[in-house]
Amino acid sequence: MTEKTIINKSSKNEINNSKIQMSKEDLRQSKPTRNEYLDKPKTPLIVVLDNVTNSYNIGAFIRLADAFAIEKVIICGAGALSISDKKMKKASRNEAKWVTVEYRDTTTATLKTLLDESYTIYSVELCHGSVDYSEVKYPLNTVLVLGNERKGVSEAALKLSHQHIHIPMFGMGNSLNVSTAGAIVLAECANQIRKQ
Repeated sequence: MTEKTIINKSSKNEINNSKIQMSKEDLRQSKPTRNEYLDKPKTPLIVVLDNVTNSYNIGAFIRLADAFAIEKVIICGAGALSISDKKMKKASRNEAKWVTVEYRDTTTATLKTLLDESYTIYSVELCHGSVDYSEVKYPLNTVLVLGNERKGVSEAALKLSHQHIHIPMFGMGNSLNVSTAGAIVLAECANQIRKQ
């Protein structure tokens, strides 16, 4: 056996013996402590859920809000108040304790308040005149509005928005699940804002 063969076998054994995927302990090393995280400034971005009623979708948005460390999620509408807390906790994997979540009766009143506070509002909805979400330059203090699983963003909320944005669809379908659409747009928006 040559020296080169011995080295190659040794390298392969090292690779085979070490895990490629990071463990929870590995991931924790790069994170702040729980108290540090709660005091840490968040990305000035708010997600408003306009009558989203599926607890799994709401839970997914809470996980997304934590992943991107955004300011808060505001859940609007009477249907949102009747969601199963158990299902939402399961879907959010208890990350709601790290995210500011507010419940409001109406989306329009919520958006009017945010407009008064100088937020720029983008509704994620395929509309006449909507633009590709990836072509928008998102400013600080942005609000993303995502709508009901069947009806989308309400007309009243659309009228209060500065701009309507959409995800281009190249297949035969016309839409995505609301939490999937939210993940796509939120990633782009949060990354842009963090770089400012």
